[in-house]
Amino acid sequence: MRFSALVILVALAACSQESEGPAAAVSDTAERISAEAGGQELSGTSEVDQSGTPMEQRVATIGLLNKRNNETRDFEMTPGDSERIGNVIIKLDACERTPPWEMPQETGAFVQVSVQERGSDDFEQVFSGWLFKNSPSLNVVEHPIYDVWVKDCAMSFPGE
Repeated sequence: MRFSALVILVALAACSQESEGPAAAVSDTAERISAEAGGQELSGTSEVDQSGTPMEQRVATIGLLNKRNNETRDFEMTPGDSERIGNVIIKLDACERTPPWEMPQETGAFVQVSVQERGSDDFEQVFSGWLFKNSPSLNVVEHPIYDVWVKDCAMSFPGE
């Protein structure tokens, strides 16, 4: 409906012979189409937010591997959350995935990893950046004991 109305609007504006010029023709045509559509706005912003799930409602699944004892844990986190596991802190700032209509499909999360080394009371940030599920070698948490990766970002888009 929106696409058809937009095509009609542009076609009518281009073919308009009104003395007021194309801008007036577009405005008049838009008002007429809006009235015929029951006053619904055609821009798309009034009905559905095209950006998907708001950031604070997204849920990322982050994996953590301790290479010393081969223990793996998964954490479900929302942006702003942080998890402490022993001497590791994982903080999630954002998670994203491409909409289903875009290719290639990618899932990513902005993560900060801090580690408390033996004999120290302070945590040192060892990684801060985007991690990608389908391209894990693009950005890697380089630590001799811990490995962190993105498993999923649960969010939805309009029309899914």
